[in-house]
Amino acid sequence: MRRLLWILLVLLAILVLVLLLRLNNAALSELFESATLETKIIALALVGVAIAALFRQRFTHVLESALVWIVIALILALGYTYRFELRDVADRMLAELIPGRAASHGRTVEIARGSGGGFAVTTQVNGARIPMVLDTGASAVVLTQEAAKAAGLPLEVLTYSVNVDTANGRARAAPVTLDRVSIGGIIERSVPALIAQPGGLRTNLLGMSFLNRLESWEVRGDKLVLRGYP
Repeated sequence: MRRLLWILLVLLAILVLVLLLRLNNAALSELFESATLETKIIALALVGVAIAALFRQRFTHVLESALVWIVIALILALGYTYRFELRDVADRMLAELIPGRAASHGRTVEIARGSGGGFAVTTQVNGARIPMVLDTGASAVVLTQEAAKAAGLPLEVLTYSVNVDTANGRARAAPVTLDRVSIGGIIERSVPALIAQPGGLRTNLLGMSFLNRLESWEVRGDKLVLRGYP
């Protein structure tokens, strides 16, 4: 078992070193010249080796401890170097697992199709987390009373003067302007919207008053892709 552990640790160390060496010369120069986190990690590894040497008499044990510390240091350095790429990978995984969660790449956002066939979209309206459903047939963003209250809109002064067609038939809604609507890295301000009368709507709708603000949007397979202007 001890020999197998040595072999695995050596292979892992070689793999991490190869990945680090794939960086271009400029990146490597910057890495060593900056001497920030990487230097601290390497110094920590050396301290660990020294401690192991002081408290362990057997040379093989010291070498094992040194190799473990070096591998840990290399893995941490590799993770720090590729931290932005790893964050993108994590966002993509969470977007696949959590319905409505957006995977952002700058001003481009991808949302996976839900199990029901539609696109649930988690938005931020005036700083409040508001779940919506993509509805390209809706001329505007439409909020329920509960969502409007969460977004801090003044419900007591609304005038329900706009006729809207819903799944429950024709209803009336109040026109408002939302200060801020964001989905992932896309942020739009002063977005026209409608507030449905109490009981007139069950689901918040992400309609064309938001989609028309974007540079483009499309459904690509099981992904909704939104692109904001630079």
